[in-house]
Amino acid sequence: MTDYAVINPATGQTLATYPTITDDELAAAIDRADIAYRSWRHLPVSERAALIRRVADLHRERRDELAAIIVREMGKPLVAALGEVDFAADITEYYANVAERVTADQPLEIEGEGTAVIRRTPLGVLLGIMPWNFPYYQVARFAAPNLILGNTILLKHAPQCPESAAALEAIYRDAGLPVGAYTNIYATNDQAAAVIADPRVQGVSVTGSERAGAAVAEIAGRHLKKVALELGGSDPFILLSTDDLDATVQAAVDARLDNNGQSCNAAKRFIVLDELYEPFLEKFAAAMGGAKVGDPLAEDTVLGPLSSETAAERLQKQIDDAVAQGARLVTGGARDGAFFPGTVLTDVTPDMDVYGEELFGPAGVVYRVKDEAEAIRVANDTGFGLGSYVFTTDPEQAQRVADKIDAGMVYVNVVLADSPELPFGGVKRSGTGRELGLLGADEFVNKKLIRVAS
Repeated sequence: MTDYAVINPATGQTLATYPTITDDELAAAIDRADIAYRSWRHLPVSERAALIRRVADLHRERRDELAAIIVREMGKPLVAALGEVDFAADITEYYANVAERVTADQPLEIEGEGTAVIRRTPLGVLLGIMPWNFPYYQVARFAAPNLILGNTILLKHAPQCPESAAALEAIYRDAGLPVGAYTNIYATNDQAAAVIADPRVQGVSVTGSERAGAAVAEIAGRHLKKVALELGGSDPFILLSTDDLDATVQAAVDARLDNNGQSCNAAKRFIVLDELYEPFLEKFAAAMGGAKVGDPLAEDTVLGPLSSETAAERLQKQIDDAVAQGARLVTGGARDGAFFPGTVLTDVTPDMDVYGEELFGPAGVVYRVKDEAEAIRVANDTGFGLGSYVFTTDPEQAQRVADKIDAGMVYVNVVLADSPELPFGGVKRSGTGRELGLLGADEFVNKKLIRVAS
């Protein structure tokens, strides 16, 4: 059985296939992870941190090789692929730097005599179910903090990312981590369910679609396992005022087209105040339509192929259905195999399917609103709640609007500003829990109270 395969979306060519793990091999992998946990958790945190720091170093040493792999696997433009490797290294190094801080006791002020502390201890073996759109970044933000804490990792990557999955496992092995501390498993969905059910596995983290998240959460709930979910998003980009429209438009384009438009926290709905609507739409549509589509290895390519021809077909159907239901197609909208141009829709109303959908590709919807209150209403009129963007020249307005947006993250007058120390996560259908930052090291940990009498 070969569910895992590298299929170059730019050409449609199958470059390599990988056999799915057998049930016996999977059982042995869980055994090794559990055995490794029993010693790894007791290794001094400084030693765990040194090994994780070496993981970051190996990302940088193998930068070109790692980037080339994900260009082949999912069509990410080379410049973006190199940037992803760099970010994964930075995240990994960040957790090595804060290792002592995230594992330190937290003293409590108590009534009465004696002492009390919260001691953070690991949970055990964790399963990570990771997506194809950021094969290194997503793994770094899950694996690095949890290994620092003393947990061990079983990692199931997306079936279209087997080569990058193997490359990551090699990095953790070559960095000197013990056998079983980090294990790649080419598992089927049914096998992943069996892993979650195993009593030695204490939690599961999923980054992916709502459907995948709901399915995993159901299994985890049945077996009383901790679960963290980072799912989809339809992030609003609210434009209320600007003193540089060209720069704001470029920020909007950058926020929409990052990773070929296949990013959960990309800006997807552009909500523009009435007096700025026409000039913004004109410039935005021109820039989106003019974004160069082509060979992901070329340095000037902005948009490579989507992750697969199936992904392009799905986006095409969403655009076609929107137009059939009355939306106006301003630019783009016609795929060429797995390639999809920058696309802009307007005149979308709440009765259209696309109003509540996530467009996972280089397509955005522009809305006209009359004032701040309507902008907030439209921004919040979605089942998603991952990220959001507010552009205004009024600092008080920025704070006021940020407070009223139903999302896990609000970025004011800036895009693409994710950083290792900043927590990442959402609310509503965008998931539960947080990754990155200090909060990212607080998900899969036992916050144990130790109360000592005087």
